[in-house]
Amino acid sequence: MKKIFGIILFSALTYTGAMAQGNITPAAKGVVYGANIGEKKVVAGNDFEQKLKGETPVKMQVKGKVTSVCEKRGCWANVDLGNGKTVFVKMKDYAFFVPMDLIGKSVLLSGEAYQESTSVEELRHYAEDAKKSKEEIEAITQPKVNNRFTAAGITVLD
Repeated sequence: MKKIFGIILFSALTYTGAMAQGNITPAAKGVVYGANIGEKKVVAGNDFEQKLKGETPVKMQVKGKVTSVCEKRGCWANVDLGNGKTVFVKMKDYAFFVPMDLIGKSVLLSGEAYQESTSVEELRHYAEDAKKSKEEIEAITQPKVNNRFTAAGITVLD
């Protein structure tokens, strides 16, 4: 009985350790998180929102610079598209996470883009995740239409 309990405890600790942020491969040129999807027809940042008119979600690839990452698990990121617009990125089916050191890196996103209205409650939750001040969180009073992206793969470009 003790042996079975020991095996279960070891397995649980191993799984928990594998899920920790520290075990994610550090960001470096060529590192791929999620599916390794080669670069194909990349949508320019200036054309991103135009591609979303009508049909959504839209399968695409887009390049940008990571401006923030979820500090808890690396389960989301914000990416500057280089045109004054950003896109909020979540990982498809939470199949992978990204490290904090991805901030400031240029990346290739592969997946599906869409626009979505985000509630005040969810915006405040994300602000808490990003360690915003209480005043900044309370200043969020209106929902916001955001560019969103469900990433099947993220490739570090620099």
